[in-house]
Amino acid sequence: MHPVSFRRREEGCEGPQGERGFTGFLRSLLSGIPWSERAEREETVHVEAPSSGGVRVHNPNGRTRVTGEDRDDIEVTSFKTARAESEEAAAQLLEEIQVVFTETPEGLDVEVETPRKWNRRGGANLCVRVPRDTMLAVSAANGRIHVEGIRGPVKARSTNGAACVSDVIGDVMVATSNAKVSCSCIRGRLMAKSSNGKIEIDEHRGSIDASTSNGLIRACLDEVGKEGIQLATSNGRIVLDLPEETDAEVDIRVDNGVIRNDRELEKTTRETGGRVLGRLGGGGPLIKLRTSNGSISLR
Repeated sequence: MHPVSFRRREEGCEGPQGERGFTGFLRSLLSGIPWSERAEREETVHVEAPSSGGVRVHNPNGRTRVTGEDRDDIEVTSFKTARAESEEAAAQLLEEIQVVFTETPEGLDVEVETPRKWNRRGGANLCVRVPRDTMLAVSAANGRIHVEGIRGPVKARSTNGAACVSDVIGDVMVATSNAKVSCSCIRGRLMAKSSNGKIEIDEHRGSIDASTSNGLIRACLDEVGKEGIQLATSNGRIVLDLPEETDAEVDIRVDNGVIRNDRELEKTTRETGGRVLGRLGGGGPLIKLRTSNGSISLR
């Protein structure tokens, strides 16, 4: 793995000469206060794509966007930011924020390394461009994730930040702990999880397994996969829009809420406790919808 080009732009490391007046007064007041000074830099690096096709991106503190393109190499642009108690300390921290590339048997690891200091904060927003057929895994501790244009399997996980995956042909696993999950134009098996956030799925072709503890689940499908659909939330609504011609078995259950069904079901049974069983068309994959507190709409 060898970088073939490198571009750097620096901002904010040095203050203007002869700084006077109100700005200088503020600086004198803020001098020595944690995070009072800021330094920024933009860097772009090109590296060879791994022969195995696997790429893993980890960004502990910042937004991450990965885009699949018709290209043979990988382009990584980092927008680094450092805040510290002085200009010199911010500049030093900026130098210590590094994007590290590591070759592994599985492919290429791209990771942002940021020193941890109580009175200084740093991080980087990443924009990564990869070949479309990349096998991709993206993780973030504090920041949004956006993945698009991949023609292969995708794994995306964020602890504190929304996750968005779009225009993917391949199986997708996406999860967040405290944020929204949104997926659109995916063709393949989709597994979507959120602890405290809503899940929205549009123009999907394939099977779905989606669950959240507290939030809405809304899914609109163009085609139901052979492995069916499973949507579950503890506290929230479920809205499922299906293609006009759908063959499936339907199992809907609500503990505390209302079931609204706009589809004609064959062999329908309605049980006590808020449960509806039935068949769409000639039957087929299972559509299983569950919520403890909320309504379920099948359209």
